[in-house]
Amino acid sequence: MRLSRRDLLAAGGLSLAGTVLAPRRARAQAPRRGGTLSLRTWDPPHFDPFQTISYKTHIALSFTHSRLLKHKAGPQVAPGTFPVEGDLAESWTQPNDTTYVFKLRRGVRWHNKPPVNGRELTADDVVFSVNHFLTVKGNANAYMLRSVDKVEATDKYTVKFTLREPFAWFLDMVSNPHAVAIVAREVVEKYGDLKKVESVIGTGPWMLDAYRPNVGLSLVRHTAYFLAGLPYIDRIEMTVDEDNASRMAAFLSGKYDIGWEFPGTINRTDWVQIKDTLKQKRPRLQTTEFPSPVMSHISMRTDQKPFSDPRVRHAMSLAIDRQAIIDSPFEGVGVMNPPVPAALKEWSVPFDKLGEGAKYYRHDPTEARRLLAAAGYPNGFPISMCFTNYGSTLLVDITQLVQKDLKVVGIDARIDQKEYGAYIATCFYGKFDSTTFGPQTGFLEPDNFLVGQYYPDELKNQSHINDPVVADMLVRQRRTFDVAKRRELIHDIQRYLAKQQYYVQMPSGVYIAVWEGALKNYGPNMGYDYGGRLLAAWLDR
Repeated sequence: MRLSRRDLLAAGGLSLAGTVLAPRRARAQAPRRGGTLSLRTWDPPHFDPFQTISYKTHIALSFTHSRLLKHKAGPQVAPGTFPVEGDLAESWTQPNDTTYVFKLRRGVRWHNKPPVNGRELTADDVVFSVNHFLTVKGNANAYMLRSVDKVEATDKYTVKFTLREPFAWFLDMVSNPHAVAIVAREVVEKYGDLKKVESVIGTGPWMLDAYRPNVGLSLVRHTAYFLAGLPYIDRIEMTVDEDNASRMAAFLSGKYDIGWEFPGTINRTDWVQIKDTLKQKRPRLQTTEFPSPVMSHISMRTDQKPFSDPRVRHAMSLAIDRQAIIDSPFEGVGVMNPPVPAALKEWSVPFDKLGEGAKYYRHDPTEARRLLAAAGYPNGFPISMCFTNYGSTLLVDITQLVQKDLKVVGIDARIDQKEYGAYIATCFYGKFDSTTFGPQTGFLEPDNFLVGQYYPDELKNQSHINDPVVADMLVRQRRTFDVAKRRELIHDIQRYLAKQQYYVQMPSGVYIAVWEGALKNYGPNMGYDYGGRLLAAWLDR
């Protein structure tokens, strides 16, 4: 499905609200085993999923590690939707609001590497992994399962979770590739943590075969994988390439089988340049488009002046020309974002229902200067803005526009650029002096966006927010199992947050997912689960 900008706008006004466009369904065809799939990915800072939020680590481990549940994948799943199915669990029940019981598949084998040497996975492995996830020092994702009071193995193949309180998002969390990758006790005991490449041992569909720092990773099919016949693809070659011109040339030459940007896409600016050439060189390419849940934002020290004054935060938001970001870096195709990204259209409140806070998303530098003067800053003030480019030319372009817009109203933003690892270890976790600018993780449900960014004392609360009103609303939505009532609560939360402007949200782009036509039974989607989206795909070449 190749769509022009006019087609996209006609499909629902993508400059204002997200529209999900389903990929073309694969024709019925017998799967073929074998072949090598080539991807451009990133060099992980390390391999411990419990010690980093980094997409670079979690994407790599999506090939090698399993979870209790996972999100369905394939051409039948519309991008932006995340139905849940079993991974290690073949079934589960919820006897009451705070109890979940999972029945595990039998005969699941660890990768045949020491110290586990292909032994069978049991309920004790799941219990160990969850407890390690919750208790290991430095796990920024631990909040995702903080509702868990106790996890126990009631027999060799049954795991029981008891929660401290009702948590309506529990199944979504255990499905999420950010959360509990199931690991073996022996591996942790042998290596102390899971940062070393030797510790990459899971029960997933592929095994790590080789790692070349700053060059790439090679994975081979796990022949004892628990789903009979899967995966179909024998080998995955993952290449690290941080130069955009280089990876563009490599894609044109046919080196990569899916788009080189996250999550298997091509930036619209690059697509405009090469699409005509690609029609000639790679005529079998398939594409589809859907809004991105990744939104950049300004986070700030709201616990101290000047950002503790809502007038200053309102002024910063009014200073930003969001439509200019859509028109230029996003080539005219983008989505405006309230606190929950528009890409999560089931949960994001429409702007015409955002209430009083909607006015702070317009571009009004005159009103911004008035508010700054009323707050005691008639001449503005200087700020430092922590930043890393994530290897993205698009993010650099957006940052320059943000810096320019702030300058117009008197806020002089000095860019404090850091290497990616240093940025993740400091500014991403709220360790900065003034402000940070960059993308927030593209979560797949609203709870992570809201609790992780706004609940007091969370490691990921970048803006140092301590607001009892929003904290109470966040707890209430977690305890609400009725989906319609929970949606209205989440809309109320967004209306409240729009008035506070604890973060200054930017528009998101519309992904152009691209993949080689020889890659069959593949469906693009948001998120880190590259391995899950390729599990049942095959190569016809």
